[in-house]
Amino acid sequence: MSRKKVLVLGGNFGGLTAAITIKHELHGDVDVTVLSASDEFLFTPSLIWVPFGKRTRADITFKVGPTFEDHQVDFVHGAATGIDPVARRVESTAGPQDYDYLVIATGYRNRFDVIPGLGPDGNAHTITTMDDAIRAGEGWRRFLDDPGDVVIGATQGAGCFGAAYEFLFNMSYQLRKAGLHKQVRLTYVSAEPFLGHFGIGGLPHGETLLGMFLKKEGIDAVLDTAMDHVDEGRLTLADGRTLDFGYAMIIPPFSGQEVVSGSTDLTDANGFVKVRDTYQSEKFDDVYAVGVAAAVDVPWQTPTPVGIPKTGFPTEQQAHVAAKNIAAQIRGEVPQEHKAFGDIPAVCVMDAGNNGVIILADKMLPPRKHGVLIPGPQAHLMKLGFEKYFLWKMQHGQVRLP
Repeated sequence: MSRKKVLVLGGNFGGLTAAITIKHELHGDVDVTVLSASDEFLFTPSLIWVPFGKRTRADITFKVGPTFEDHQVDFVHGAATGIDPVARRVESTAGPQDYDYLVIATGYRNRFDVIPGLGPDGNAHTITTMDDAIRAGEGWRRFLDDPGDVVIGATQGAGCFGAAYEFLFNMSYQLRKAGLHKQVRLTYVSAEPFLGHFGIGGLPHGETLLGMFLKKEGIDAVLDTAMDHVDEGRLTLADGRTLDFGYAMIIPPFSGQEVVSGSTDLTDANGFVKVRDTYQSEKFDDVYAVGVAAAVDVPWQTPTPVGIPKTGFPTEQQAHVAAKNIAAQIRGEVPQEHKAFGDIPAVCVMDAGNNGVIILADKMLPPRKHGVLIPGPQAHLMKLGFEKYFLWKMQHGQVRLP
């Protein structure tokens, strides 16, 4: 019997974890190829620091080629241009790639079209990619020469509220360092129905804790609101209210990559792959999706739509589930690993400059038995340490470590 071929699209949190785990699960007796448009691993949680000059690209990235080579995984630097799940073939800028099993770990793209005025050439910054964060840093340096009020927010449909909160509190910290805290009005604008909802329904005492943080820092909050458009220096909300600014950072919603959404019957309306709790696609048993690329059902409705955050920890968990199930299929067994997204524990560290909050819960989505937010400077130190640990772990392919 010929060796099976596993193709992984994407080489970041989900792709790197899945590729190396599959190789380990089958003790090397499988051909694994990673196809990725980027040849770098990016530790996305640290993008919040890039605009303030606290991190550079070199600090939070590494080349993935050597890592895959060390673990006998083939790496192809190229962009997927088409997926044919019936023919089991992916077209790419580096040539066609055939597979027996496919893992889609292609991450997200920004949906800047949700409101006019967003985007690289728009009137507000974002920090969801390295290039976005670098541009946000250029804007920050211009702002320091000509300060004004600051608006930080997340649009309707956004899910990455953690990054918005982290950037908000880091902005407050940097304004204090620059001696601008008293002269700059800092406003947080969010689709969340209440502070600390985070796109996961909130946690016990979260609203009170975040309210205390905002009060201490003198930050105004505008909640449960949609945005209409962003002009130069002005954000207009759906109800007609306006906020003038000298600097704005707004988190948009995410959607799946176009190459995935263009494939037959794989995705939902947002371009995310519809999956079972085995992370197999709903239609094809040999196609898996993990991380942001996998669709998650929102278990509630809010007056202003909010998304669900798909962060690094659940992405790793999904990748391990998918890898074990692929290994089982290759061995001729039925996939036995199941883990619904909502049942994955919530583990997050929210940085606030020189402070922060550790967020822990037994489940990502309610109903939960346990959930806690632990504030204090130890959270900032923990995030610094975790960044160094995680980059080391992934660069060395130690994906079985916690």
